[in-house]
Amino acid sequence: MTTVSERTAAAAAELERLGVGSVSTDPALITKVSSDWSRMSPVLQEKVPPGRYLADVVVRPARPEHVPTVLKVAFEHDVPVTPRGAGTGNYGQATPFDGGILLDLRGLDSITVGDGGTVTAGAGARMTAIDRVARAAGRDIWIFPSTKSSTIGGFVGGGSAGTGTIERGTTSDGYVVAATVAPMDGSGTMVTVRGDELTPFIHTYGVTGILVDVEVRTDPARDWTAVYAAFRSYADLVAVHRSLLDLPRLPRLASADEPALVPTLPAPVALDPTRHSLRVIVEASTVDELADRVRRGGGEVVAVFTDYTETDRLSGMSYNHPVWFLQRAHPDRRFFHMETGGTPLWDDPAAVRAVYPGPVHLHLELFGHGPGAMVVAGYRGEDDVLAGIPRLEALGVGVHSPHQWYVDRNVQIAIETARRTDPKGLLNPGKLTAAPPVDTRVNIGVRS
Repeated sequence: MTTVSERTAAAAAELERLGVGSVSTDPALITKVSSDWSRMSPVLQEKVPPGRYLADVVVRPARPEHVPTVLKVAFEHDVPVTPRGAGTGNYGQATPFDGGILLDLRGLDSITVGDGGTVTAGAGARMTAIDRVARAAGRDIWIFPSTKSSTIGGFVGGGSAGTGTIERGTTSDGYVVAATVAPMDGSGTMVTVRGDELTPFIHTYGVTGILVDVEVRTDPARDWTAVYAAFRSYADLVAVHRSLLDLPRLPRLASADEPALVPTLPAPVALDPTRHSLRVIVEASTVDELADRVRRGGGEVVAVFTDYTETDRLSGMSYNHPVWFLQRAHPDRRFFHMETGGTPLWDDPAAVRAVYPGPVHLHLELFGHGPGAMVVAGYRGEDDVLAGIPRLEALGVGVHSPHQWYVDRNVQIAIETARRTDPKGLLNPGKLTAAPPVDTRVNIGVRS
C-alpha cells in the first residue's frame, strides 16, 4: 500500500505537467502554511503546534479553473486537500492533519463590483483590498473580520462575525449572495451555489467543497467615524454600551475593555489604564448623540477620528485581538479566552468572572441582540477551560469554544452534503464529525 506522501508526490508531478499554478515542496514554505493563528489558544498550542502536522506539497492555483483540476488529480490519487487563505484563522481549521496537498488560494484575488452593488471576489482576495475597491465604487461591504487582512474565502469558509455585525449579523445572514464551489468528487467541475444551497459551504472549513469565488452584499458607503471614550466603572460603561442599539443609525462596531486589557491596546491616542475603554465606529451624523450619551453616562470622549483609516485601526482592536495584545505583552504568562454572549455579561459580570479562577477580565462586543464577550483568564490547563463551559451556560451565557477545530455549525447538513461532494473524505480531513470529542483525535496525523 502506498503512503500519503508517495501518492501526493505522484499527484504533484501530474499537476506540474498540467501547469495549474505553483507547486512547491519547499520545507520552509510547507511549515509556514501548514499552521494558522491557533497559537492564540494555549490548548491548541499544545495539540497543533507549528511543525507537528505538515502538508507534503503546497499548490497555489493562479486561475479559478485550476482549482477543479487540482481536486480531480488529488481525487484520482487519493490525496487529502486542505484549503488555506491568509492563515488568520484561530481554531486550527487549516491544519493538514493527514498531509497531502495544502491548497493556497491567495492567487485567486480578482475583485469586481457588480451593477447591483454586490462585490464578487476570488477566494484569495484580501478583505482590505475588497473594501478598498468597494469604497471607491461608493459601497460598504456588509461585514469584514477584525483581522482585515484575511481573505474572503477564509472569512466565509471559516469566519463568522466582525465589523458590521451589529446591523448585518453573521456571514450566514444573507451576507453571501452566491459562491462558485469546486467539489471533491472527481468531476473536475465547478458549480454556482445560491440561496439556501449556500448553507453547507459557509463556516464549514472547506469540508464540503472549495470556495473559488464569493459574491457578497454591500450597502451605500457611509461616512464612518472612530470614537474613543472612557469610564470609571463597568456599570457606567455598560449603560452606554447597551444604549447604542438605540442610536438613530446603528454603529458598525462597539468594543469595550476593562482596565486590565487597556494598556496593551495599540490605540492612536493615550488610553488611561485605570479606566474602562469604549471604542465605537459610528456614522458621522450620530457622533454628537453618542458623545452626549457618554457624558450623561459619566464618561469622557477621549478622541474622535474622521479619517476612514482610523476606523480600520479601531476595528483591529475588536473581538479576540485584545486577547492577543495581552498575550504578546506578557510572554511569561499564559492567557486563554472563551467566546461568549448573553445579557448576564452586562447585568451580572461578577458571576461571569467567578466561573474561572481570577483574575478574570471581559472584552465586550455589541451584537444586534445584545452583548458578546471574550472572557479572559489565566491558563491552568484544558480541563479547567472546559469545566467553565457548563458553568457559563448555567448563568444563561452562550459559549463558543475557540479551543477546537471541528465544524460546529450545521454539522448534519455538512455531513449530508459531503457524502455527495467529497465521497472519499479527502477535503480538510479531521474537521467534520457528527460527535466531536473533547480532546484531540487520536488518529489525526496517521498517514497510511
